[in-house]
Amino acid sequence: MKQTTNSILMIRPVAFRMNEQTAVNNYYQKVLDGLLPTTVNAKAQQEFDAFVEKLKAVGVDVTVVDDTLDTDTPDSIFPNNWISFHENGDVALYPMFAENRRFERREDILDILEEKGFVITNIMDYTSAEEDGFFLEGTGSLLLDRANGKAYCALSPRADEELFIEFCEDFDKAPIIFEAFQTVGKQRELIYHTNVMMCLGETFAVICADCIDDKKERKMVLDSLRVDKKEIILITEEQVNSFAGNMLEVRGAADKKYVVMSTSAHQSLTPKQISQLENHAEILSSSLDTIEACGGGSARCMMAEIFLPKK
Repeated sequence: MKQTTNSILMIRPVAFRMNEQTAVNNYYQKVLDGLLPTTVNAKAQQEFDAFVEKLKAVGVDVTVVDDTLDTDTPDSIFPNNWISFHENGDVALYPMFAENRRFERREDILDILEEKGFVITNIMDYTSAEEDGFFLEGTGSLLLDRANGKAYCALSPRADEELFIEFCEDFDKAPIIFEAFQTVGKQRELIYHTNVMMCLGETFAVICADCIDDKKERKMVLDSLRVDKKEIILITEEQVNSFAGNMLEVRGAADKKYVVMSTSAHQSLTPKQISQLENHAEILSSSLDTIEACGGGSARCMMAEIFLPKK
């Protein structure tokens, strides 16, 4: 199985703002004082459009779908949390922690992809777990090493262990389970999504090992990456705060590899880390300051990878 794809889905925001329902355990979100909601949304749209242009310019196949005003979905710009697309034609739908994020799941998006020639054969729907208060937020909560048949998950209020194991059984992945923390005030709090502190490329892994407080768990995760011959690029908790863990490797024209991140993530990296990454892929970065501040998510969260077969 391939680890990277040339095709991604992105949702253009129409009413982007800080989501009060996700802020309870996403400690990266900030209120931008003095900015009207319309200004915040306009800035987010500008950042979104510039980002899409950069991706398309290097040959990434981006399907852009506009969000709708019919529902209150301030976080619709992060579609990778509610859906994932797989090489065998499977689509997974995930249970979401915030009630207003559940409206992001739209059947018409599947129709749009089928019209583009993507083949959907089966829908794995985990969303009924919401009724029992269990959540697993897509490739935010679980990181897929498709090539090596593994899935990594940092448990949190948005990543339930039993649900994750069920996913791994359904998709034939070996589960790698741990807890990741960040310092909030003087407390160590669980990081809400695995993809904030870790990125899995084809031949590398970016990870903040310092977030894994349990030494045995930290060793297990790093050993698993080493077994698969991935170059481990360590980042600091401070760099995680600049979204340096929230990267994604994609393919552009002529199968060229790019590691995509925000400008703030790029600027937080040391020359050594940049050169380590550039051994594997070209860096493509775009300014996402408003989206990062209000949404508490970054470049990787905005891209839902499409691995579906084509007609």
